[in-house]
Amino acid sequence: MRTHADLQTMNERSLTQQAAVRRATFSPGEVKTLRPFSIWEISQFMFDVPADTLRKKLADDPSLPQGETEEDGRQRWFTLEEINELRRRIKFRGKTLLPRRPKGRAMRVAVSNFKGGVGKTVVAQHLANAAALDGYRVLCIDFDPQATLTHSMGIVEVKEWNTVWGIMCRDLCREADRIMESYDDPDDCPYPSSAELPDDVQSIGAQRFQDFIQPTCWPTIDIIPSCANAAFVEFASAQYRSLHKAWSFFGCVARYLDELPDDQYDLIIFDCPPAIGYQSLNAAFASDILYIPSGPGYWEYDSTTSYLGQLGDAMEDISEGFAGLAEDAGLSLPKEFKDVRLLMTRFEQNNPLHNAMMEAFRNVFGADVCLNPIEMTRAVEQSGRFQMSVYEQDYRQMTRETWKRARQSFDRAYNEFKTTVLKAWEQDSARTEAAE
Repeated sequence: MRTHADLQTMNERSLTQQAAVRRATFSPGEVKTLRPFSIWEISQFMFDVPADTLRKKLADDPSLPQGETEEDGRQRWFTLEEINELRRRIKFRGKTLLPRRPKGRAMRVAVSNFKGGVGKTVVAQHLANAAALDGYRVLCIDFDPQATLTHSMGIVEVKEWNTVWGIMCRDLCREADRIMESYDDPDDCPYPSSAELPDDVQSIGAQRFQDFIQPTCWPTIDIIPSCANAAFVEFASAQYRSLHKAWSFFGCVARYLDELPDDQYDLIIFDCPPAIGYQSLNAAFASDILYIPSGPGYWEYDSTTSYLGQLGDAMEDISEGFAGLAEDAGLSLPKEFKDVRLLMTRFEQNNPLHNAMMEAFRNVFGADVCLNPIEMTRAVEQSGRFQMSVYEQDYRQMTRETWKRARQSFDRAYNEFKTTVLKAWEQDSARTEAAE
């Protein structure tokens, strides 16, 4: 017979192996660092200029970052901070290297599907990395208690009150006091104030909004991390709802993000859990764009179909059952997405089944299916195995063509993603300016 003690023993054995993997993957101190990037990468994949043209710019202005040169003098390597300084200071034919950034707050994208193994975290990680290399400032929010995105960003020690759970506790306290203050006589309020909530909720609720944000090994990517204990948020949220029936639980993260300065980030990416619950609903209601990854098999298609139906039903129920509470809290229902996109992952161009499933997706979902799937390559497989995105992998550790093919696959998907985001962003910016 097996008991909880067996599960705990298995967990301890796995944690030992996990530490060994981190030592092999990260630096000796188990701290992940971001590798430098070569002139070849920068010129071909970031600045889109000939390498010799970039070299001439550097030679003409010694005050520019010059990178580190290999002993043989054949290649220079630059940190991301140096690359971003080059973006700010260099122009080619009068054209800036800075990315287009419409006015207004950061755009928010939820990467979500409740089918496990379809590549939600891989997609979220690679979109964040690609955006950072493109010059954008990114905030990732890890809603998934598996915390794979958190670990991939080099963060291994996380307290549950610094996760989305903490944000929900903080929101409950703030909303409890707001609702109490909306009554002329507080004694007439049938709901508790924050002072009447459990002590643990109050202590977590006292945090400042910036306390939840942690830096990563990427200088322009921050994260609100997750951890295994954050799985408790689903149970805790049900308890909090029973404590305060006027709490609009689905708006916690949206309200939190509204506190961030508009210019702190350019892009906010959510990695959602493989379930429809309190966390995934918060992600949906806080997002501008919904990105749905799916593998190229029938079961993934079936699961994606179920996900769309169940998420739609859940959001409809909230829109109808909580309309009054949402209006009082300043939330707009029904929730409107600026776009919904389906992205095929683990795709093999020469696989007849994969091509048939892609055709089936396009027949059903039409233009909502991304044109550029994520191809399955050796480099993509290694990205999951070693907690390193294709962008973080050093192309010298494999054949350059293998790495280049994987990078180009993600670049195509990212460029399509960027087009979607910028279109929605500019429309949003135009509406804001018109209203002003």
